[in-house]
Amino acid sequence: MKIGILTSGGDCPGLNAVIRGAVLKGIAIHGHEFVGFLDGWRGVVEGDIIPIPRTLVRGIAKQGGTILGTSRTNPFENGGGPDVIKAHMDRLGIDAIIAIGGEGTLAAAKRLTDAGLKIVGVPKTVDNDLDATDYTFGFDTAVQIATEAIDRLRTTGESHHRCMIAEVMGRHVGWIALHAGMASGAHAILIPEQKVSIEQITKWVTEAHDRGRAPLIVVAEGFVPEHMESPHSERGLDTFGRPRLGGIADQLAPEIEARTGIETRATILGHIQRGGVPSAFDRVLATRLGMAAVDSVVEGRWGTMVSLNGTDIDHVGFEAALGKLKVVPQHRYDEAAVLFG
Repeated sequence: MKIGILTSGGDCPGLNAVIRGAVLKGIAIHGHEFVGFLDGWRGVVEGDIIPIPRTLVRGIAKQGGTILGTSRTNPFENGGGPDVIKAHMDRLGIDAIIAIGGEGTLAAAKRLTDAGLKIVGVPKTVDNDLDATDYTFGFDTAVQIATEAIDRLRTTGESHHRCMIAEVMGRHVGWIALHAGMASGAHAILIPEQKVSIEQITKWVTEAHDRGRAPLIVVAEGFVPEHMESPHSERGLDTFGRPRLGGIADQLAPEIEARTGIETRATILGHIQRGGVPSAFDRVLATRLGMAAVDSVVEGRWGTMVSLNGTDIDHVGFEAALGKLKVVPQHRYDEAAVLFG
């Protein structure tokens, strides 16, 4: 069997480990042949591939990014669609596709599977927001990177007696902000799941300052204060029609400074959280998911995604994967909030 692999959407640490796990098991156990679609769905739509022999995946588990490249191409636009993709697969002799990506990638994979294509999925999102899996690879690395950066912000904030705001990723959910904020001892954690007033935020800042601390705030990019109706976005829409978020920290900093009189600086970590080598946890998880994805292909589990359930790898339908977001529950936020101010 000839299997095509693609990595789509935003990159994250662990993508190469998935590719390696799938290729090594597929070749060693099943004798499959592998090719890679270049730049995500673009390569699928255009039939742009490279061979992936065993030699190509040597030592790549520790590498960040993806050796196949990625993009946010919508496979149903710009000359794409099921018929075009199926024609390329037939011409190239590709029997099935392993699609590695997040919500947008898996939604597209479901539509293509419904149209008759043979596709299995591997969940990829640093936000850790897919409800059908306990963890997604890349999340652990992103939290570690964010925590280290926030630790560095704290020291300069204390030196200058400033309030520091660190903006981390988190479009719809605040898992990165929650974990990195708790790990770094933030005085306030602001996430999309919780509406918080600017008055409450300044109260936390003032309380920390009155105790002689340099206030530290961690905010997810998708956080919406009570006085706003939607997340802050000034960069238009992506190819799937979603707003490109970022900059809420820059909106909060002058407001906090004006209300408290404390010099306040904002830092947006952005793509730093997605770059660099993956953590050991993410390398192991990504490898296991890649190996399990090959099992899905062998067993003909089309329209399913591999997922982590406790410590076991499961196979769930795309419907379950896309059914709802895994939000931060109230009790988890309440645990952290005890430490605020």
